[in-house]
Amino acid sequence: MKKTVFIILIAALSACKKDSTTSEELIVNEDPATYQEISSLNLGGLGSTEVSTYDPITQRLFSVNNGSVNKIDVINLANPASISVIHSIPLATYGGFVNSVDVYNGKLAAAIESTNKQEAGKVVVFSTSNYAEEKVITVGALPDMVTYSPDGKFILTANEGEPNANYSVDPDGTVSIISVDNNYSVTTLNFASFESQLATLTQQGFRIAGLGRNFVKDIEPEYITVSSDSKTAWVTLQENNAIAVIDLTAKSITKILPMGFKDYNTPATGIDVSDRDNSINFAPWKVLGIYMPDAITSMNFNGIPYLFTANEGDSREYTGFTDIRRLSSLTLDATAFPNGATLRQDAQMGRLNIITTSGDTDNDGDYDVLYSMGSRSFSVWNGNTGALVFDSKNELDIKAKDLNVYDDGRSDDKSVEPEAVTLGKVGAKTLAFVGLERADAVAIYDVTTPTAPVFVKMITTGDAPEGVLFIPASKSPIKQSLLVVSSEADGVIKVYKANKL
Repeated sequence: MKKTVFIILIAALSACKKDSTTSEELIVNEDPATYQEISSLNLGGLGSTEVSTYDPITQRLFSVNNGSVNKIDVINLANPASISVIHSIPLATYGGFVNSVDVYNGKLAAAIESTNKQEAGKVVVFSTSNYAEEKVITVGALPDMVTYSPDGKFILTANEGEPNANYSVDPDGTVSIISVDNNYSVTTLNFASFESQLATLTQQGFRIAGLGRNFVKDIEPEYITVSSDSKTAWVTLQENNAIAVIDLTAKSITKILPMGFKDYNTPATGIDVSDRDNSINFAPWKVLGIYMPDAITSMNFNGIPYLFTANEGDSREYTGFTDIRRLSSLTLDATAFPNGATLRQDAQMGRLNIITTSGDTDNDGDYDVLYSMGSRSFSVWNGNTGALVFDSKNELDIKAKDLNVYDDGRSDDKSVEPEAVTLGKVGAKTLAFVGLERADAVAIYDVTTPTAPVFVKMITTGDAPEGVLFIPASKSPIKQSLLVVSSEADGVIKVYKANKL
């Protein structure tokens, strides 16, 4: 009898331990090098998917669909090997395109731009179980990305504030902080308090370069990551080549961290600059890359926050203002570029798109320094200081060429175009997944030590992967990690799984 009671007691203690273990503590050992596609779903072609999020309570994916009708498609992920649309949430009544979605504790937040993109946008919160609207919140113009803080207390949006086509209306770039527990009250911040620092920031690589060079209107927030303690947010200011730091307790912007420039004139950073040379050849060139990150994510390691950025680059191309031209059409300074006539040939640097608002250092009408969009890489930064601690240099290009997915037609314009990045814990390892829009691939890196990432694998995706979502084993319907990639050019969602060890 005593033996039976003892066994029952041990079993009960074991069950209690299992129940009290947080979902984040579930460790499943998997081989990151074995991630492979297990299912695919076409949501309707161009624009039919861009970003997806996952609700572990209902085991559903929620995917942005701006194809024929603006909506969010709901996808059953209970069996990741066989996924299907089970519902759609119509969004046309709320405004224009839906740009981003995120989920926390059964609540889906959707960022929706106004029908007139220069007017205030909205965040609409829905129930993930019955799709009912729970709240509509007004935010800044063109909310391009939405995210919950890890503790669920805040919803944040990066409000890009793009101008209209002729640049006659250019709203402020802002960040909105929504306090969920305070009836979704909202604080929207602009960057006016930093205008007095412009000279110092510019020396460090910050850019105010739009039409009229209006500081507050020229800043364009793109993407947000939040610290694990939900106290700090970092926001990429893509066109401005910087990251902003936000104190969520005080609801204030505390810092702008300029990102500097990348030198392509070394063997380790060499690039293929021409789409007309009939070859893929990575070599040093006398040109600088402006990091201009799109997506950002973060992790804490030994007490230091590290920021991971996908350095896409972005130009301003409007009917009223354009800031790029082919190098072949530019006048180069004869001292800085004594071989300028040769460089302007299409098979040399002539096809490279150059930023025209920077580079004429002595204001004499020719270019003394050449700047191009993006850095063809992902980077890791110290979140406290903004210091660069790692850059993938030209490895993404090389690995894409090795996989036979490098698009030589994009050599002159951002190359593989790193756009998305997310982190995930697989067993004892932390992985970074970097979406490459023009290579139609995702690169996987072991970033367990964030200052020394190691390439693991590159996998092919749909056309132009925009959303890269990692679902940890603890939240996965099959208790193994899943990678979900949403591709905007073909409207395809793909699901990937690794083998258990």
